[in-house]
Amino acid sequence: MANRIFILLAFTALFLFSNSVLCKDSTTKDISDDDDEDLSFLEESDEKTDATAHHDHGSFPDQEDFEGEGDDDFENFSDFDESEHDQENSYKEPEVDEKDVVVLKERNFTTVIENNKFVMVEFYAPWCGHCQALAPEYAAAATELKGEDVVLAKVDATEENELSQEYDVQGFPTIFFFVDGVRKPYPGQRTKEAIVTWIKKKIGPGINNITTTEDAERILASEGKVVLGYLNSLVGSESDELAAASRLEDDVSFYQTVNADVAKLFHIDAEAKRPALVLLKKEAEKLSHFDGKFEKSAIAEFVFANKLPLVTLFTRENAPAIFESTIKKQLFHWPLLTCEIVCPQLLLFASSKDSEKVLPIFQEASKSFKGKLIFVYVETDNEDVGKPVSDYFGVSGDAPTVLAYTGNDDAKKFVFDKEVTLENIKAFGEDFLEDKLKPFYKSDPIPETNDGDVKIVVGNNFDEIVLDESKDVLLEGQLMLGLKIQIYAPWCGHCQSLEPTYNKLAKHLRSIDSIVIAKMDGTTNEHPRAKADGFPTLLFFPAGNKSFDPITVDADRTVVAFYKFLKKNASIPFKLQKPTTPTKSESTETPESSTTAAPKSEAAAGELKDEL
Repeated sequence: MANRIFILLAFTALFLFSNSVLCKDSTTKDISDDDDEDLSFLEESDEKTDATAHHDHGSFPDQEDFEGEGDDDFENFSDFDESEHDQENSYKEPEVDEKDVVVLKERNFTTVIENNKFVMVEFYAPWCGHCQALAPEYAAAATELKGEDVVLAKVDATEENELSQEYDVQGFPTIFFFVDGVRKPYPGQRTKEAIVTWIKKKIGPGINNITTTEDAERILASEGKVVLGYLNSLVGSESDELAAASRLEDDVSFYQTVNADVAKLFHIDAEAKRPALVLLKKEAEKLSHFDGKFEKSAIAEFVFANKLPLVTLFTRENAPAIFESTIKKQLFHWPLLTCEIVCPQLLLFASSKDSEKVLPIFQEASKSFKGKLIFVYVETDNEDVGKPVSDYFGVSGDAPTVLAYTGNDDAKKFVFDKEVTLENIKAFGEDFLEDKLKPFYKSDPIPETNDGDVKIVVGNNFDEIVLDESKDVLLEGQLMLGLKIQIYAPWCGHCQSLEPTYNKLAKHLRSIDSIVIAKMDGTTNEHPRAKADGFPTLLFFPAGNKSFDPITVDADRTVVAFYKFLKKNASIPFKLQKPTTPTKSESTETPESSTTAAPKSEAAAGELKDEL
């Protein structure tokens, strides 16, 4: 009898335990698993959007339009392109004889770079049109340079993701040239002849000898920037260090001499201790003497810091020279250039007429910051660069404007708001170096009305809308609790492709008070919490967690995928009930509706049902 009672109690306990576990699992699934949720009405919306997008596709730029010159950032656009499967089926690599091009992967990349003094590496994507055009030229260059002291190699960036991230590859093709393991971007044309000529200069002697005063006078008269080393010997360690430094410079000619008369013509004292080095340029400050240790790195840093004039007139041609400087602070940046070393800058925006008065002041002030800041003059009435550069920095109006630019990942700008005098400019520069200035951010005017399904965010209302702790916000590309924000560019084809889907998502969710769907034009608005790596950028800001970095939206560009992302990441739970068309005998409210955010009005509910 006792045994029967024990067995009965054991079975009862087991039954109760099992039931509680099953109930717990059921509850958990009901809360966390959306698989049972009927999202067919959202999928239908996606199908309509896809059909519209397909019909309008011809009006948007193709993928090649975003490949640019190797420096456009379009990796965030991959969700809009064909699937990898479709790309593989739709694209067939042309037949190119690449027998002399070394294929690099993660396992052999470091070995090849370390074992070869000179290596050119192309990061490419098989579907990239510019890469396809480069392939035969690159292969021909590799064949012509076969037997030289250089390796031409390539990396498939779509397969070697870690390598691509390590070297910050943001566009295709990206070409680097490695000298003793140190890389620089290849700035030349993408033809066999251009590649071969550029490489031969890099792997050649790098320096030329000057043995007579006649040669010296000819060089001084014909060249704009020259470096002369006054050495003890034209061969040996001193010459080797100078030659190594010369290979790191594309726009400065390097020479060496042991002739005292030649040294005098270059303003070097014939009795000076050798090795001595000088940089001459046809600028206001013509002469710079080197006083560091005579080795490659120190010489290269000296040339980088001194090859620019006191104030550089910004042009497309000299932009790389500005941005590759090793100076730690500088005032300017050109948005479409990729720079190996980004520099902080001071910029003067003025018309050619106004520059007659303010440019001499700016130039005199620059003398106090040599080696600390780069001073740049942007001629605002120059049709080629004046307007686009001014727009990028948010400079408007005709009056001369001075601003500072950090040039680093923060990309902060600081506006000078005093009279342009020597004392004021110098004080502004000192405050900039000491981080005493308040940054400036661009902003469109705050909209007078903002009642649409997609809220308009500008720089000056970002805090109010996006950083509202009571809302989950999605900004095109960003999502906060109740708010999703999109950072876009009006000219961006992928942003245009996303717009119908984004608008439908906002329309479906407009009855959910805790969620805000928003967008911000990233070309005319800025905010320290809204950093766009490309367009469109999607960021999510969960409610109650606005002090933390936003969540980057990594989801398919469909209404269903965005909805599921929000369900998973929103701080405030919500559920979008499938709308039904009520009959006369049906109630307009079901028991389930008590767990769903109610429509803001009966009219809104009706509109939502019509849409779905």
